[in-house]
Amino acid sequence: MNYRHAFHAGNFADILKHLVLAQCVEHLNAKPKPYRYIDTHSGIGGYDLAGDEAERSPEWKDGIGRLINADLPDEVESLLAPYLGIVRDMNEGDTLRHYPGSPEIATRLMREGDRLHLCELHPQDSETLDARYKRDKRVKVEQRDGYKALKSLVPPPEKRGLVLIDPPFEDKDELAHMAEAVMAALDKWPAGTFVFWRSLKNLWAADRFDNGLAEWLISEKQLAPEKILRADLWIRDLASEGKLAGAGVVVINPPWTLEEKLVEGLPWIADTLAQGDGYGWRVDGALTDEDLEDLAD
Repeated sequence: MNYRHAFHAGNFADILKHLVLAQCVEHLNAKPKPYRYIDTHSGIGGYDLAGDEAERSPEWKDGIGRLINADLPDEVESLLAPYLGIVRDMNEGDTLRHYPGSPEIATRLMREGDRLHLCELHPQDSETLDARYKRDKRVKVEQRDGYKALKSLVPPPEKRGLVLIDPPFEDKDELAHMAEAVMAALDKWPAGTFVFWRSLKNLWAADRFDNGLAEWLISEKQLAPEKILRADLWIRDLASEGKLAGAGVVVINPPWTLEEKLVEGLPWIADTLAQGDGYGWRVDGALTDEDLEDLAD
């Protein structure tokens, strides 16, 4: 309840999360049937990079600030175009003042017949979120615990859609809460696309969580290995002290084009956003070939 994303808006972790979100939404747009976007931890929708919080902790300057006017290689342009297009549309000229949260990315990419369900537990942030979208008939905002809400929100009437789970990680058991919510929701909606963000303190901890979830999905839910995709980015050695050095997403039922685009674009993004030695990236399915053979046995 104390977390304020405005301090971190537009940083490297937001870039990876939001470019993946934009790619997933664009993939859903490729078919004419309507769909639903569900955001369990919505925040306030958009952020003022000249506001007090962003000025006190201007992480965006080494994040979106480095990308917005960069000369992008073709393979990076393909990956970033939907996301960067929104950031540019929200700002005038070369001045970077406004940054989209995940609800703003979704509302700007989604179509008239699609629907959005946004959950935000923080009272003030929920009120701000509701005021931002009260004139958009596609959007419903609830002041509600997104984890508890998720099971009742799926499957949506449209049967197609995307869930983003992006918690503040204030609770030491956040990963467990996230896994529990994803498992319960997948039981009811196995065809949905689920994107969940998690901080990356060290690769061992992330592997332990990701592999456990992947094993459950493959062995218990009979999900094909290619239906699980992991993308991580770290801007300096993960063992370094100070601010968060790494973060990433796990995508269940990802767009079939996403892995290739990430593999082509993330090396350049990592080089561009690096803040020290030991930076890097990875894109994989969480489980190794050997792990998959063990499951098959």
